[in-house]
Amino acid sequence: MNRYETPVLLLTGYLGSGKTTLLNRILSNQDGIRFAVIVNDIGEVNIDASLIQKGGIVDQQDDSLIALQNGCICCTLKMDLVEQLHDIISMQRFDYIVIEASGICEPGPIAQTICSIPSMEQKYTEDGIPRIDCIATVVDALRMQSEFDCGEGLVRPGLNENDIENLVIQQIEFCNIVLLNKADLVSPSELERVSQIIRALQPHAEIIPCNFGDVPLEKIIHTGMFDFERVATSAAWISKIENYHGEEDGDEDEHEHHHHHHHDGHHCHDEHCHCHHHHHGEGEALEYGIGTFVYYRRRPMDLSRFDHFVARNWPRSIIRAKGICYFRGEKDTCYVFEQAGKQIQMHNAGQWYATMPEDELKPILARDQRLQDDWDPIYGDRMQKLVFIGQHLDKKALTEALDNCLV
Repeated sequence: MNRYETPVLLLTGYLGSGKTTLLNRILSNQDGIRFAVIVNDIGEVNIDASLIQKGGIVDQQDDSLIALQNGCICCTLKMDLVEQLHDIISMQRFDYIVIEASGICEPGPIAQTICSIPSMEQKYTEDGIPRIDCIATVVDALRMQSEFDCGEGLVRPGLNENDIENLVIQQIEFCNIVLLNKADLVSPSELERVSQIIRALQPHAEIIPCNFGDVPLEKIIHTGMFDFERVATSAAWISKIENYHGEEDGDEDEHEHHHHHHHDGHHCHDEHCHCHHHHHGEGEALEYGIGTFVYYRRRPMDLSRFDHFVARNWPRSIIRAKGICYFRGEKDTCYVFEQAGKQIQMHNAGQWYATMPEDELKPILARDQRLQDDWDPIYGDRMQKLVFIGQHLDKKALTEALDNCLV
C-alpha cells in the first residue's frame, strides 16, 4: 500500500441493523490498529456517535471520533466528508478509518465521493488520500426474512415505505461483504432462505452470518476487496442485462452470449449499464424458487398499457426489476425502468444511437463491436430489455403481459 493512502472501511445498512454494535467490536480490537471513526446521522443529535464514545475506545475530544450529523454523507454532507477525511489523514496519527453511514444512505454516492478525492485540488491530497478498502453492508436477518415474506418488516413509522425497500436493496447491491446480523433470531431454514434472496440480488459479495456484529476483524479490515467498477457492476440485474443478447423468445438460458451492451458518448443509457461482467455460476437460489428472467423485445411499447400493467397487475413475486425500454410516440428516447420492493420509477436516459445522423453513426458502429451485435436493421439499437429477479416467477405470464404492451 502507498504510504500516503489511508484505508477506509465503509459500513452501511438500514436503521437498527447493528452497525454501531459492529463498530464498537471493531474498535475494541487487540491488534493495535489506530482507528479514526466518522459517524453520520441524519438527525441534529448523533446518537450513534454518543454510543460509540461511551465505549471508551475513541473520543470526540481527541479527534479520533468525528460526528457528521443533520444530513447524509451521500448527498448534503459530501464535502463535509471530504474535509473530515482530509483532516484525519493530515494528522498522520491513524492507521485506518471507519465510516459508519446513516441508515438511510446509499453507499454508491459515498464511494464515488471518496474515489474522486485523488482528482480534487491539491489541498485535499497533499498530505495523503483515503482509499476504500471494503464496503460492508449490515443486514438484519429477521427483518429481511419478514420483509420478503410479507412486505412489512422494513416499514417504520415516519418513513416512506416505498423508499425503504428500495434503499435496503441498493445497500445490498453495492458492497463487498454482506454481514447477515442477528442470525440467531431466525431458524436455520429461514436464514438460508434470506441468504439466497441476498445472493439473488448480489451474486458476488461474501455473505457472513453473525450475531451482535461478532465478525473476525481480518474478514472486514485490510481485505483489499474494493474496486469501484467491480462493485458498481456486481448486482444481479446488471450481470443479467449485460450478459443477455438473445432472440425475442423470453428464454435467457438459450440465448446468453456473454457480451455487454454499452453506449458511450451523449447517446447513453443508465450509467449502471456501463460495465464489464464477471462469469459466475448461474444457479440463483433454485431451492427457494428465486431466479432471474430477461424480457427482450424490439418493438415499442404503448405507455398507457405498460403503465396499467405496472400499476394494476404487477406480480408480487418480483423482488427487483430494472432495464431499458422505449415507447410509441417517443421512439427516440431511451428510458430506464426500475423497481425495488414497492418503489417503481422510470426516468429518461437519453437518446438511442439510432437517432444520430448517419455520418456520425457510421464511425461509432465501425469501432464498437458490441453496438454492432445489438444493431437491428429496422430498430437500430432500440429495444426492451428488462431483468426480473423474484420468487417463483411465472415467466410465461410475465412475458404475455409485457407482450400485450407492445405495438
